[in-house]
Amino acid sequence: MEVAHPTAGWEQVGERFYRKTQLYTEVFDQDLDLDNYIVAGAPYGGAIALYRDEDKLVAFHPAKTSKPSIDIYSCAGKLIRSIPWDKGSVKGLGWSEDEKLLVVTADGTVRCYYDLQGDFTQFSLGNGAEDVGVKSCKFYDHGMVVLLSNNALVSVSSYDEPRPKLLAPPPEGDVHCWNLIPPAYTLSRTVEVLLSIDQTVYVSDARECVDRFLDIGPFTHISVSPNGRFAALYTATGKAHVITSDFEERLSEHDSKSRIPPKYFEWCGNDAIVIAWEDEVDLVGPRGALARFYYNGSRVHLVPDYDGVRVIANDTCDFLQKVPDVIEDVFRLGTDSPASILLDAVEQLEMQSPKADDNIQLIRPHLVEAVDTCVNAAGQEFNIHWQKQLLKAASFGKSVLDIYNSDDFVDMCETLRVLNAVRFFEIGLPLSYEQYQRLSPSGLIARLLNRHEYLLALRVAGYLRLPTDKIYVHWASTKVRLGSEDDDAICRKVVEKLSGKPGISFEAIARAAYDEGRGRLATELLNHEPRAGRQVPLLLSMEEDGLALNKAIESGDTDLVHFVLHQLKRKLPPAGFFRVINSRPIATALVEASAREGDGDGHEDTALLKDLYYQDDRRLDGAAVFVREALRQPESRTAGDKLELAMKLLADNSKENVFELSALKEAATLLKMQAVFDRGQAGGFAGLSVNQTLFKLIRIGDNKGAKKIQSEFKVPEKVAWWIRLQALVAKRDWVEIEETSRARKSPIGWEPFFNQTLQAGNPKLAAAFIPKCTGLEAGQTITMYEKCGMPVKAAEEAVKIKDAESWARLLEMAGRTTTEGREIERLGQLVFKR
Repeated sequence: MEVAHPTAGWEQVGERFYRKTQLYTEVFDQDLDLDNYIVAGAPYGGAIALYRDEDKLVAFHPAKTSKPSIDIYSCAGKLIRSIPWDKGSVKGLGWSEDEKLLVVTADGTVRCYYDLQGDFTQFSLGNGAEDVGVKSCKFYDHGMVVLLSNNALVSVSSYDEPRPKLLAPPPEGDVHCWNLIPPAYTLSRTVEVLLSIDQTVYVSDARECVDRFLDIGPFTHISVSPNGRFAALYTATGKAHVITSDFEERLSEHDSKSRIPPKYFEWCGNDAIVIAWEDEVDLVGPRGALARFYYNGSRVHLVPDYDGVRVIANDTCDFLQKVPDVIEDVFRLGTDSPASILLDAVEQLEMQSPKADDNIQLIRPHLVEAVDTCVNAAGQEFNIHWQKQLLKAASFGKSVLDIYNSDDFVDMCETLRVLNAVRFFEIGLPLSYEQYQRLSPSGLIARLLNRHEYLLALRVAGYLRLPTDKIYVHWASTKVRLGSEDDDAICRKVVEKLSGKPGISFEAIARAAYDEGRGRLATELLNHEPRAGRQVPLLLSMEEDGLALNKAIESGDTDLVHFVLHQLKRKLPPAGFFRVINSRPIATALVEASAREGDGDGHEDTALLKDLYYQDDRRLDGAAVFVREALRQPESRTAGDKLELAMKLLADNSKENVFELSALKEAATLLKMQAVFDRGQAGGFAGLSVNQTLFKLIRIGDNKGAKKIQSEFKVPEKVAWWIRLQALVAKRDWVEIEETSRARKSPIGWEPFFNQTLQAGNPKLAAAFIPKCTGLEAGQTITMYEKCGMPVKAAEEAVKIKDAESWARLLEMAGRTTTEGREIERLGQLVFKR
């Protein structure tokens, strides 16, 4: 049968060509009226979900079940799974980028079906959705936005960790239509919602709702391009407007001349709009260029994708997209590009015509470019015949070249083999080359696993040299969940199949068996898991606590051991818990370290530490706990009691703990004295050291108490003078400091008195200590008087030591016309000749 030329399905729209590629035929049964269904398709050629439209009346058929269901099909019409539905009215049906099916009910419940087989997670939108009800939903790659009946907008940015949040509320009024711009394409990096209210469009995000001041509404449809740069608006009068998504520029306008609102209004890639009615599809390009496609007798549904639109009807599944540049370069009528000449050359070669060599010689300077174009064009073609012809042309061209890197050619051959395999109608994944690049090979394998296409997944992984462990684990997990054989037979079959395969996690398979209620099978499978750390969580779930702790310790993973210990501590009484860990030193050490750290706020678990040290007869460590408790007590009496308990613990081994007992006795004595001071003074002595206590007593004027502390704890004279000085300065007792200055000698010298009083803001008193300072460097007294603001005294010192330079500097700073300046000049005239 003669193969049609690629241009046979092309339509010119303005300056560019668009093509409609028929992917599959006879997709759905003719008695399935698609017009009565809500149709939602997953991106990248993914599955299609059908749910009967509750707003439409359907004729009763006795032979058919009347129970509602959500039916999941491949693009080729193969039923993957029928999910019974009895959870109320469906207000939203959509897909995530990784082919999770999202179903939103009227009361705000969201079910996330993650594997195409009916398994799901569920969460609630909250934010009043249960009371006011859900109106409609819009979905993007990993999140969604829900419009409630009171116009509130609820955003969910992740299905894996759903945290519904309210967006800025739009104004009151009917929302005629709405859509969203995904976070990846907004400046704020949060989702933005476009709402048609009255004649204009409001844009709402997490912070504010802004009026874009349009006057061409109201709109019945809003659509945002896949790259987020453009927005298309369809009015009730049948006009389509294309603007930039920031509403700064109007790009084009098209009048459909239809008063019937379209069923779909979607982007075809980023360059054209598709408007679909029941059986007519209009493709509108830049500047209003138009192409029409008719589906006689078929009701169509559109599923937009990144680089085009899938058109779904009962008898066909088509892909509408802009003709890729490389395809146009090769096949456009009248083209004389090097790639088209190379393709003609290989056709001439097949006919054994000498023109093949003439063509090669004609494009020899551009042969590398021609080969690359043919390779890329092969990837963009759906027809296997033309894929082969383009690859033959590329192969012929590179055989003529002396040097050519064939990596891209080999990669394209591998890619096309994979794409053709998954496009086959039994699989029904009609990926384009761009979609495959965005999905990635691992993403494609995940989709095959969700469809239980294990053999093809293994062949694809092997062909592309990808790891296969996840494929085997997925197969085994499904086997233990759905297998009808007895546990021994399933275990034997799984182990035989996976024996010797690298990277296999028997823990994941055992968990699947345990979740299915097959505990014995889970235990048997877990024995084949070589990594102890992977066994522990499941062993805990299976109440094998002792074994779990042993495995955790063997793994060397302290986090895992902590987890097991936490579980045991919650389950066992204290005596039983300590019996378990006492025979395991590593566990004991971790319990101790964890108790010392406490709950992260710096407060250790003293009760646990005391019990632990008592069980191990570790008296010194136990006493240390009481000491730390004493240091945290706000009252001296309570702190003293804690120290008494610590001393009692150490009393039996007093010979070994002489220093510790002596230190505790001193601490106890200090606390008792502080308790007396607390009763007679303003309080607040508890927890202070000896020096701090001495400082506070001097500061409050209790010199008698200060002498008592100094005598009791043998505080050195130098230390006592320092503390006394700091205390007097702190309370600004200048009289007492001045009195001290009359002493003949200071154990700490007089320079600290100068520095402390000067820093405290009393330069006059500080200056009184300068003459008493000894051992100063030459000229240092000049600087000291300057710091005190006494330039004349500084000049006197300069004259004494005959420092003409300092004298001149002081004179310059004071100024010759001032009183101080004249005095400084007079002093210098006696010594320095000017």
